[in-house]
Amino acid sequence: MSEQELKARFEAFPAAVREKVNNVLMDAKVALKVKVGEALSDKDEQALHAVTTAGRIGAMSGEVSELTGIFDLKPNGAERLRKFFKLVDGNLVGAGQVGTLHNMRFVFLDNDTKLLFATAYDGEWDAYIDDFATKIPEMMDYLFSNVEGWPGIASPDVKDFITQHQLQAAAWFVAHPDITVSEARRLKRQDLAVQRFLVELN
Repeated sequence: MSEQELKARFEAFPAAVREKVNNVLMDAKVALKVKVGEALSDKDEQALHAVTTAGRIGAMSGEVSELTGIFDLKPNGAERLRKFFKLVDGNLVGAGQVGTLHNMRFVFLDNDTKLLFATAYDGEWDAYIDDFATKIPEMMDYLFSNVEGWPGIASPDVKDFITQHQLQAAAWFVAHPDITVSEARRLKRQDLAVQRFLVELN
C-alpha cells in the first residue's frame, strides 16, 4: 500500500481516533529520542546525574536534593507575606546562613489560598530540615506561621508536617550535581585568588 493510500485511510478515521493515534505516536517519538540519547551519551555522565532518594522524601541527584511543598495559607496569610517580601525586595539573603541551601522560592497559588515552597539543597532531607531549625529558626517560624497547622520549626512534629505537604518530584535534573554550596564557594575563592595573582603579574 502506498503512503498516499495509507494517509487516505488514516484520514477516514473519526477525529477522536486520529487524535489518539497522533498523541501515542508523539509520545513514542519523544521516548525513542530519549532512549537514543541515553544510548549515545557518556555512561559516566549518566551515572553522575542518576536520581536517587533524598531520604525521607524528595529526589537527589549527586549531592543536590529537592523539596517542593504546597501549603494552605491562613486567612490574610498571603497579604502578610507579600508585605514582608516587598519590605525586603524579595531578597531572602539571610537564608544563606543555611550552608547547604542552593535556592528557595515562595509562590502564591489558587487565588492566594496556597503557598508553594520549592528549594534545592545539599545532602539528605532530615539534615536539611535540622539546618533550618538551628540556623534560621526565627525566619522559618515568621514565614510559615502564615501556614495553616504550622507546628513551629522546633516542634518534634515539624518533619511530619512538612512531609504531609511535600510533593515527590517525578523527575529531577541538576546541571552540576557534584558541586555542593561549600564547593562552589571554594571554587569562587580559588578563582578570585588566581585572578588577583594574574593582575599582580601584569
